[in-house]
Amino acid sequence: MPVVREFTLPDLGEGLTEAEVVRWLVEVGEVIAIDQPVVEVETAKAVVEVPCPYGGVVTALFGAVGEEVLVGAPLVTVAVSPGEGERPLAAVPVVERATEVERPLVGYGVAEPDRGGRRRRVGGGGASSAATRAPAAVAAPVPAAPAVAVAAPEPVPVAAVLPVVAGGVPAVISPLVRRLAREQGVELTALAGSGPDGLIVRADVERAVAAKVAVPTAAPAVTSAVTSVGAPAEALPSGAGSVVPLRGLRKAVAEKLGRSHREIPAATCWVDADATELMALRRQLNAVPGPKVSVLALLARICAVGLERFPDLNSSVTPDGSGILRHSAVHLGFAAQGERGLVVPVVRDAQRLTTEQLGEELGRLTEAARTGAIAPAELTGGTFTLNNYGVFGVDGSTPILNHPEAAMLGVGRIVAKPWVHQGELAVREVTQLSFTFDHRVCDGGTAGGFLRFVADCVEQPGVLLRRL
Repeated sequence: MPVVREFTLPDLGEGLTEAEVVRWLVEVGEVIAIDQPVVEVETAKAVVEVPCPYGGVVTALFGAVGEEVLVGAPLVTVAVSPGEGERPLAAVPVVERATEVERPLVGYGVAEPDRGGRRRRVGGGGASSAATRAPAAVAAPVPAAPAVAVAAPEPVPVAAVLPVVAGGVPAVISPLVRRLAREQGVELTALAGSGPDGLIVRADVERAVAAKVAVPTAAPAVTSAVTSVGAPAEALPSGAGSVVPLRGLRKAVAEKLGRSHREIPAATCWVDADATELMALRRQLNAVPGPKVSVLALLARICAVGLERFPDLNSSVTPDGSGILRHSAVHLGFAAQGERGLVVPVVRDAQRLTTEQLGEELGRLTEAARTGAIAPAELTGGTFTLNNYGVFGVDGSTPILNHPEAAMLGVGRIVAKPWVHQGELAVREVTQLSFTFDHRVCDGGTAGGFLRFVADCVEQPGVLLRRL
């Protein structure tokens, strides 16, 4: 007789505890092979496919499109023949990318282009959306024959897939739904589930919360009730628009920036710099055959040299706050706009790269971020950030540091302005440089010295030759 195996969401690495279902790659009743990707999920780092270590007939899918699933929570169940159609979990390597022959247990990068890429959620998905196939957990017949033969099905008792509680009310399968109900003070036994066989799903809890907010009472528990995304009820006035949940990358960014703001005593200094000579140098470099050099590449080269002179700024405070960790390599992060929002790819060992090599790596990572093809490992481990907000047409900023980094250089737009040059008024290409730093790792003298060095290199690029 076939045995139903439950596959839970594996640990996707980098301390991630949950993932959001983007789309299902299989359907209930479909025959799958060992290590075949079954679902595409979005974590705080990237969109990845998750392969299943079992082969056989899919009997249930857990989680609707747009729903978050906790690590260790059920993902799919598969009917396999005893001794066949499964692979020991310990034998599956934990890597980020697939090899040429075998695929790992955990996600290994973004979806391949021939799969159509990520689908945007519009109204819960289209007719082919997994939301219409599996709102939460969908039970299906288990074949009595081997897993590859789907004839002569034998029904699976509902209790085998959907456990029940006292009174015959279906229990909640998703730990996320249980946690949401607990945080919002919703009694699950009082809800009528809208899922299969009366299963209570996340939408049922959210409706109950919305009802509590819409009909307030004098009870403290109601006046202090929160929405499903944690906003106080009193903060949502009558007639307010919809609330957008913080999920995936946006949630991770919010948590990281909030932590940075709470823990790091940051300060900012800035200076205007005449970038006319730097722009002239760029034109000279791009006049000869070879890869084009961007302004960002020139600034990255300047930062790498500056951090060699001011190593205190290429550091971070230890987690317990007892010391300062100086990094031996410059892993240069830079802000890039992708389809999932603003991300910070990291150029490894930037101090070892030439300006041309920096330009090539910055271009590669920017394109990967733009298309959503960037790997999770390329978004972590930075020691210093370069933020070019001039592309948005603004001059200055006081950014929040990228925790746990100690410093960030911001560059505004380069624009023609009246400027006193060699004692005379002239029109020059001017930019504003801002520098935000962790005041625990250095004082204003160090920060000002670094910023002045960068400004001097922008105004007189020949200064770099003394350090190359």
